[in-house]
Amino acid sequence: MNKNKEKRILIKLSGESLMGDGNYGITLKTVDKIAKDLFSLKKLNVQLCIVIGGGNIFRGLAASAKGMDRANADYMGMLATVMNSLAMQNALEKLKLDTRVMSAFPIQSICETYIRRRAIRHMEKGRIVICAAGTGNPYFSTDTAASLRAAELKCSYIYKATQVDGIYSKDPKKSKSAKKYKNISYNKYLSDNLEVMDSSAISVARENNIPIRIFSVLEKNCFKNAFNKKINYSEISNV
Repeated sequence: MNKNKEKRILIKLSGESLMGDGNYGITLKTVDKIAKDLFSLKKLNVQLCIVIGGGNIFRGLAASAKGMDRANADYMGMLATVMNSLAMQNALEKLKLDTRVMSAFPIQSICETYIRRRAIRHMEKGRIVICAAGTGNPYFSTDTAASLRAAELKCSYIYKATQVDGIYSKDPKKSKSAKKYKNISYNKYLSDNLEVMDSSAISVARENNIPIRIFSVLEKNCFKNAFNKKINYSEISNV
């Protein structure tokens, strides 16, 4: 076992990370690549759970802004996360990894309903738990769902794999003056109104003292290298 303290890690993946070079939906080649990277991390004898967003299929907040009822739009977004979770389960099981998809609301014909103690037991038995359907409630992002699951499943770290290699003061794709933070406190992140994760997610992580490591999902072996600190990343914690 690596000497690092990360023994049970929650991986937060954006729905967009499953698109690959596409503009919409799921690219199976990309999902397979992410699954292989997760396999490399699992081989380090780490317990894993995963929360995946649904923005590659449907964004509830965007639909609400266009006039759709917010609750209905968010429920549709939650269903999109279930589709992404099943795609990831398929890719992981092709690598002979044992997985369980657990939905925040009952969809008994295709996956288990989320039960905290059962999820912990699955991880203790070496299974990867994929938490689908967010919190099961509208008005909450999958970032917030990730922090909530990390807290109740007693995860020692949250790894957010995104499209950039950390946290910047401004959008690095739009501003050359953007400053990258290697380490930043929860309070400074909130006071500076940074947007890599929403404020509710950061507040839950702060209250439960769960550090958040943010790095690019585009790099090969990103999860293993994040674990071994051999990748460019930013970290939010009580620094």
